[in-house]
Amino acid sequence: MIYGYCRVSTKGQMKEGYSIEVQTKEILARYENAHMELEQFTGATTERPIFNKVIHDLKKGDTLVVSKLDRLARNTVEGIQIVQELFDKGVAVHVLNVGLLENTSMGKFFLTTLLAVAEMERNTIIERTQTGKAIAKTKAGFKEGRPKSFTQTQIDMALDLLEHHSYTEVERMTRISKSTLTREQRKRKSKVLI
Repeated sequence: MIYGYCRVSTKGQMKEGYSIEVQTKEILARYENAHMELEQFTGATTERPIFNKVIHDLKKGDTLVVSKLDRLARNTVEGIQIVQELFDKGVAVHVLNVGLLENTSMGKFFLTTLLAVAEMERNTIIERTQTGKAIAKTKAGFKEGRPKSFTQTQIDMALDLLEHHSYTEVERMTRISKSTLTREQRKRKSKVLI
């Protein structure tokens, strides 16, 4: 049996770039009868429930297909362990942008090299992000985190509307979420108690 596995890390990836749909289309173009498994889970965490189930379910003679190597593993060590575990079970691994990985010395060398490059690229992106953030922190007016979506005046007006309207109605009118409104109300109550 042929299993196709697709993963995105964030909701943003679902809409742009390398979405689940793009990965699925690439796999089904090569293996139209592949059993597809889809997952939204960050590659930075070890727990990928659907991926773990796929690995468990694969049997001798099956093939696991992923569109890119980074969909399979987070780093070189993990990638080698996963692929070796699959080789030991008699499972073939096909990475579409690389090719069929074989349980040979050359196949293992090729895999190790590719995974090391992928890990280096990921680490380079992290380093650049951290460097950019460090530079931004030195500039006047830097604030950690996302910018606020609403002014305090807008939130005050929305809280006033709650006297005569439900949270759902206020959320619809102001586009300020219920969670933001309840958080602001709690802040106000705690200030009154102090």
